[in-house]
Amino acid sequence: MFSFFGSPAWDHVTYWALDLETGGLDAKGDPVLAVGMVPVREGVIRIGQAFRTLVRPGEGGTIDPESVRAHQLLWGEVKEAPTLAEVLPEIEARLEDAVLLVHYGVIDVTFLRRDFRRSGLRWPSPPVVDTAKLLRKIGSLTQPDLPADMLPLNLGRARKAYGLPEYQAHDALTDAIATAELFLVLRKVLGARTLRDLR
Repeated sequence: MFSFFGSPAWDHVTYWALDLETGGLDAKGDPVLAVGMVPVREGVIRIGQAFRTLVRPGEGGTIDPESVRAHQLLWGEVKEAPTLAEVLPEIEARLEDAVLLVHYGVIDVTFLRRDFRRSGLRWPSPPVVDTAKLLRKIGSLTQPDLPADMLPLNLGRARKAYGLPEYQAHDALTDAIATAELFLVLRKVLGARTLRDLR
């Protein structure tokens, strides 16, 4: 559907904003505990089509106590949740012919690729738009002398910098919605007209 030549208009494709809550930041062993996804269609966030689920960790999966401080998810809350094997087809179906929209995607995409591989599923390799990369692009255009580590790349701080409301962080669906809202603002700031302008 997507080709390098003749990139579609930015609002002619569907984006699925996604956020994961995990049992830690180690993609080698920490489990995914929650998934939140919301689509952006024709430049509009479609809250009514959102997808949210907790995920039951596989055998041997642990929850790092430090991560509990962030997302507040405990074993008792996830022990009856669907397994990752049940959740991944839901993610795959939404990413078919769509763009994956993430904030600081190196974490989410790494976990997803790992879990698709472990489950014997083919990673759908969707185009990825990362709002953290868009923030860097804007920073290099507007503040070229500002060191990269001084840019407001944290989702909450970036939203505040652009006048967006503060949401409680570390809920997968809320963070997906927060990412989608930030994306629409950054797209306008950049004046992006095509999907290629956002990559």
